[in-house]
Amino acid sequence: MSKAFIAQVLQESASLTGIAANRAAGDLMGAIVKELKKNGKFTLPSFGTFTVRKTKARKGLNPRTGEAIKVKAGKTVRFKASPTLKKSV
Repeated sequence: MSKAFIAQVLQESASLTGIAANRAAGDLMGAIVKELKKNGKFTLPSFGTFTVRKTKARKGLNPRTGEAIKVKAGKTVRFKASPTLKKSV
């Protein structure tokens, strides 16, 4: 799924212009990111939950050279599908 796909669905369902639908899709994604930064969690009922999780620093390998490298600690976003979504798919 892409921003263009979301904009197209918004355009068709709400009878918006392409520019307005594209802006609405961007605003929607921006609001989701803002909520994840603020609360670390975002839930879409009947769809699923996005959560921010911290990752620890660890050792990794460069796949080309096999050389050991250090991977810094960071954050990642996880998604857990709701039971309703699992049943419908």
